[in-house]
Amino acid sequence: MIGIDITPINRFEKHIKNKNYLKKYLCNDEIKLVNSAQSAAGFFASKEAISKALMQGIGKECSFFDIKIHKTDKNAPYFTLSKKIVDRYKITNTSLSISHDGGFAIAVAFIESDLKDQLPISH
Repeated sequence: MIGIDITPINRFEKHIKNKNYLKKYLCNDEIKLVNSAQSAAGFFASKEAISKALMQGIGKECSFFDIKIHKTDKNAPYFTLSKKIVDRYKITNTSLSISHDGGFAIAVAFIESDLKDQLPISH
């Protein structure tokens, strides 16, 4: 399953210093990784892309806090999902890419699941 999202970076410029705004969609560990409007936009786009890869939007069944964005030692993004989401969708593998250019942040998420035969895919 693949999800993609794009968001304007300037949407986050006035909120980057406001931790209460960031807490609407990021946990404290994620906020520590955000050092610019660019990275805040990238994290937001990532969570939206991940929810789309799960074939749903952010809502009751999958909240912003069921998704956690991390960075490797080499600054590459990756994500983890809550146990509730992993169990429900039988997640086996994930991948995330975030890019910034032209005033936009874009994220692409890939999720593998053992529920392949139950997904709404036409043949």
